[in-house]
Amino acid sequence: MTDASSHPAADTARRKPVATPTRTGRSDPPGPPPTTTTQARRPAPSGLRSRLHRWDHRVSPYVFVAPFFLVFAVFGLFPLLYTGWLSLHRVSLYNVDKADWVGFQNYWDLFFGAPSHYFWNALGNTVTLGLLSTVPQLLAALGLAHLLNYKLPARGFFRTALLAPYATSVAAATLVFALVFSPEGGMANWLLSLVGAGPVRWEAGPWSSQFAISVIVIWRWTGYNALIYLAAMQAIPRDLYEAAAIDGASRWQQFRNVTIPQLRPTILFTVVVSFIGATQLFGEPYLFGGQSGHQGGADHQYETLGVFMYDQGFHSSMLGRASAIAWIMFGLLLLVGLANTLIARRLRSAK
Repeated sequence: MTDASSHPAADTARRKPVATPTRTGRSDPPGPPPTTTTQARRPAPSGLRSRLHRWDHRVSPYVFVAPFFLVFAVFGLFPLLYTGWLSLHRVSLYNVDKADWVGFQNYWDLFFGAPSHYFWNALGNTVTLGLLSTVPQLLAALGLAHLLNYKLPARGFFRTALLAPYATSVAAATLVFALVFSPEGGMANWLLSLVGAGPVRWEAGPWSSQFAISVIVIWRWTGYNALIYLAAMQAIPRDLYEAAAIDGASRWQQFRNVTIPQLRPTILFTVVVSFIGATQLFGEPYLFGGQSGHQGGADHQYETLGVFMYDQGFHSSMLGRASAIAWIMFGLLLLVGLANTLIARRLRSAK
């Protein structure tokens, strides 16, 4: 007796693909069998192609970031190391090829030698100018950001106007304010005359000249810091303000108990950046003094570390001493960065 399953016709009928009926009642014609994953997979690279493939994955990231490191090495690392090498030598601006090794003598002279008086004076002026310009600047920026955080009319115009002083060149801003604080016909003395005060020679006195320079710095950087604070304020969750309003907190209480605590990292960042900018302050005092700007006034009354470094390097042609000043400024910036790290760590642990 013959099994029906072994008949050739039955075997052919079993292997023949069957049409699939559709919703309309018609049947689609049978198609080719589906391609398996094994058939679609490409053959694995072998030999040289495999090694090139591995090298591409390992080397390509370094190739993409290499231009940055090359530019940094040429314009950042090399000048830093070369300046450190010069600070250990006695070098003249007019004969750079001839350098006499003196070790740390340049640093000793700055701290305890003949030019130590001018160095400590420049360091003190840098600190006072930093305080006079940083504290009012950040307070004003915080208040402006708080106002712009509300739905005021023409908010876009005011936000754009805040960046106008920052976009102005330091030379143009300083020359304008030099006219404002001019002892003869300046606007500042005219305003003082309205209240019965006598004219002030702003450039002559140590505090008056530093006040005038700090006004220039405040005018240029307040809007920039205000936009930073504004961006940080807009990232604060609105639920915190709604909860405070439900508890009966006024706007001042919300600002003091909600906004300020949330802005602590941003405030710390702006304080550090402002201090770094005050340490490198050069353009404003140099241009404000006119002919005596290279030494920070006739009596060095507003000479900063940046101006002192320029005066020693390019007017006294002592590149070694100027390089030592540059490295001292670099050390101060490192101390500021270390303090920033410790304070930020303390804030994170307090949370």
